[in-house]
Amino acid sequence: MTERGDRTGWTPPLRRRGRWDWAGQTPTWQEARPALIAGALERASSRPSGNWFVVGASRDVGAGGPPRGRTVGGVEVVLWRSETGELHAGPGACPHLGAPLRDSRVVCGTLMCHWHGLALDGGPFAGWDPYPVHDDGVLVWVRLDAVGGEAPLARPVVPQRPEAGSAVDAVFIAVGRCEPQDVVANRLDPWHGSWFHPYSFVDLTVVRPSPGEEDDTFVVDVSFRVTRRLVVPVRAEFTAPEPRTVLMRITEGEGATSVVETHATPLTRPGDERPLTAVVEAVVAASGRRGFALARAVAPVLRPLMRRTAGRLWRDDLAYAERRWALRSTGRFPG
Repeated sequence: MTERGDRTGWTPPLRRRGRWDWAGQTPTWQEARPALIAGALERASSRPSGNWFVVGASRDVGAGGPPRGRTVGGVEVVLWRSETGELHAGPGACPHLGAPLRDSRVVCGTLMCHWHGLALDGGPFAGWDPYPVHDDGVLVWVRLDAVGGEAPLARPVVPQRPEAGSAVDAVFIAVGRCEPQDVVANRLDPWHGSWFHPYSFVDLTVVRPSPGEEDDTFVVDVSFRVTRRLVVPVRAEFTAPEPRTVLMRITEGEGATSVVETHATPLTRPGDERPLTAVVEAVVAASGRRGFALARAVAPVLRPLMRRTAGRLWRDDLAYAERRWALRSTGRFPG
């Protein structure tokens, strides 16, 4: 039998590094210029979204299963699937007497109100008009023109991902007291990674720190920590394809083509004194290694672990975003 070390071109996915001193790393505050981050955020905010908002994971809305209720920009939304898997979305209040349709039942693909039995098949009925909806295979999007206020697009701006069937995906959702721009600004500041998240990242260097009008791409070399001494070094790119999305794509190293999509969906109306924003983060992991087929086979076991990892990071990053909003709302934010 051929040993792993004898395989031509085989390299171990993990690297061993020496002891790492958090306080001894090179400070990044001079590189993380407020004007640079603000400029990238402003350009991201000007890109079209077509009024599409991410509302959750595709697998959370099951065929023939119970309806799901979401709130976007203060608007109640109900989602459900027919028995064949066709996705429907519309206002979350029954057009009869305003019952919460999220608490209703789906019977043979039809949404039946639990107050008086009014049935909705996904088409217009008595002033109840469906919303355009899109399932990209990982996430569900709803188009709300009254909330977005832009020129509508037929489809959302979905980032390019690894080929379907070749990856393992997991979706994490959290809610913070901030606005979408605070979440996006957090992701457009890669310099905080190894300072704020030393349990996950070390040796972080932003090798392309000066995005411009044509290309707002931050290029980062970083090592993901597996244990105290074992790391996975990669090169990654951060981009903002639309106002409420930041994409991290691994371009070199283990897991190349894998992506982490961070979507910020407002739950409250614009200008609300106590804004709430949902962070919907999709991790789509891929690898060219033979053994990754096993990871795909045990994806249901891996997804909770992937969500737990994302949750640990967002426990800190939501505190960052909430702090940014608190300072902005009182006029104390620097810059």
